[in-house]
Amino acid sequence: MTERFDAVVVGAGIIGTSIAFSLSKQGWQVLVVDPLAGAGQGATSSSVAMVRTQYSTLEGSALAWEGFHCWQDWAGFLSLNSDEPVAPFHLAGVLTFKTANNGFLERQLEFSRELGIPFEFWSLSKLQSIFPNWDFASFGPPVTSDDLEFGARSEAALESVFFPKGGFCPDPQLAAHNLQRGAEQHGARFHFGEAVTDIGIDGNRVSSITLSGGEKIHCRVAVNAAGPHAQAINALVEPVGQHRIQTRVVRHELAHIRCADAATSDHSLIMLYDTDIGGYIRADTGDNILAGSLGARGEVEQAADPDEFDRNLSPQILEPLYRLAQRIPSLGIPNTLSGVADLWDVSDDWIPVYDCTDVPGFYIAIGTSGNQFKTAPAVGEMMAALISGCEQGADHDRDPVRFRLARTGYEMNLGFFSRNREPNPASSLSVLG
Repeated sequence: MTERFDAVVVGAGIIGTSIAFSLSKQGWQVLVVDPLAGAGQGATSSSVAMVRTQYSTLEGSALAWEGFHCWQDWAGFLSLNSDEPVAPFHLAGVLTFKTANNGFLERQLEFSRELGIPFEFWSLSKLQSIFPNWDFASFGPPVTSDDLEFGARSEAALESVFFPKGGFCPDPQLAAHNLQRGAEQHGARFHFGEAVTDIGIDGNRVSSITLSGGEKIHCRVAVNAAGPHAQAINALVEPVGQHRIQTRVVRHELAHIRCADAATSDHSLIMLYDTDIGGYIRADTGDNILAGSLGARGEVEQAADPDEFDRNLSPQILEPLYRLAQRIPSLGIPNTLSGVADLWDVSDDWIPVYDCTDVPGFYIAIGTSGNQFKTAPAVGEMMAALISGCEQGADHDRDPVRFRLARTGYEMNLGFFSRNREPNPASSLSVLG
C-alpha cells in the first residue's frame, strides 16, 4: 500500500471509531485498522453500554454529561446521509444510594450541581411504590457469599438519589458501526482483518505503520485505541512505555437473568447502581436483566491474556447475583446461567489515559474499558482537539491543552488524563470511575 494518511487509528471499537469520526470531520485523512472483521466486534460488543453521570471526579462527570447529550440524539450526532439503521438509545434514569463506599455521594452531588445535572432525593415510600417487592434495608458493605458478614442487614433504610438523565444502548456494536459510517462519510478508510506489527519512527516521530500482511502505510500520526491490546501497541514504540500510569487487562463477567421484579410499577426504565450490595443492573428484553459487579470484599480481579482467555462464565458470576437477591428477594438463582465474559483494559486508577506521548505523532486513548462507552462521542471530539493542538505545536506536557465541551459548556484541562499523572486519590478504583 503506497497511500499516505494524516492519521492511523489502531482499534475500531467505540473509542477508536469515535476518534476517527471526529478527526475526519476536521478534514484529516484517516485510516482505521483492526484485526477483527468489523467495527465494534471486540470488547465493545460486550459492553453493557449504560450511560450515567455519577463519577468520582468532576472531569469524569463532565465527559459523561456531554456524552449523554450525544447519545440522546444519536442520529443527530451522526448526521448520516444514508437511511441505514442507527443504534437505539433508551432513556433510563439511574437509581443509586448514599453509602460509605461512595462517600455518601457528596462529591457526585457537588459535581452535578456545578455541571447542571439534575437529580432528586427519593423517599422510602416512593421507592416502595415503584419497586414494591424490593428490600431497602442496608446490607453493606458488599462482601462475597463465603464471608461471615454476608447477609447481615441493618433496618436503617438507605437514602436514595435518582438521576433522571441516563440511559443505555442495547446494541453497542451497531453504535461503533454507525461511527464507522459517519467517519467514512467524511473520507475515512477502514482496514479490517490485519493487526499492526510495527510503528515506524523517522526523525524522532511517527512515520508509518506496518500490518501483519506486510503492507507499510505512511502516516504522521498514530493513535492507540486498541483496548485490551493497547499494551502490545504501546510496546511497538519506545520509550512510550515509560509513562507513570500503566494499564492492565482484566476479565469481567456479565449475567443475563430473568427477574420480573426488577421492573418498575409505572413501567418507566430505571437502572440501578447499588454500592450497598456492590452491583448494577439494567433492563434487557422481556423480563430479563443484565447484572454485574461493582466490586466486593473478597472478589478477586481476574487477569487475562487478550489473545487467549476463557469466554465461559465462571462461578464468580454468581456473586453479584447472590448480593442482588438481597435487594430483590424473588430473584432466585437459576440452574443454568447465561451472560458474557470479556475483557476490560483498565488503568492503575481506573481513569483513562488520553494523551500525547514522548514520541511525537504517537497518541494514546487507553484504559477506557468498563466506564467509558458513555463518554465515547465526547472523547472522540476531545482527542481530535488534543491531537490537532499538539500537531500545531502545543507543548501539552508543559502547558496542557484545554477543551470546551460543545453541548454542556464545561472547559476541561486535558492534563487531567495525562500518562504521567499521579494515580488520582479521588478515584473509586472501580468500574464506577
